[in-house]
Amino acid sequence: MSERVRIVVVMGVSGSGKTTLARALAVAWPATFLDADDFHSAPAKARMASGQPLTDRMRAPWVRRIALDLQQRVAAGERVVLAFSGLRRRHRDRLRATGLPLRFLFLQGDKALVAARLHARHDHYMPASLLDSQFAALEAPREEADVARIEVADPPAVQLRDALAALALP
Repeated sequence: MSERVRIVVVMGVSGSGKTTLARALAVAWPATFLDADDFHSAPAKARMASGQPLTDRMRAPWVRRIALDLQQRVAAGERVVLAFSGLRRRHRDRLRATGLPLRFLFLQGDKALVAARLHARHDHYMPASLLDSQFAALEAPREEADVARIEVADPPAVQLRDALAALALP
């Protein structure tokens, strides 16, 4: 399956380790790394930095920009690993609607562990105060055959091993 898949979406709440796993996977499964945060508008980033969560309506153009970029990259022959929250099923479905061969890796884990990670980082616009809104918005992937689960509590090397194994599944 790894030769068929062109896009791997590493998803989960803020602080779950999406960027860390996605960067490592992009090296191990040679692909372009993309961070969905880079597709947010300046007003959206400012809103989140002020402690206000985005609404679904505010997220819609962001997801459209990501989907368009993925289509262009795959058309150019690239493989991509995307760090993307994917909190809502409709956002995951929007990426699926591109028709591109993709696979999701869901970083699932304990809220307390994720909160501790968020409190420890100081170089991100997303404040720890928005973690509750992230978990509230999360529609955990159930009955979505293209989603593999990765444990947040596992060390990065184990997460990468599990991610590569998930890509090898038929």
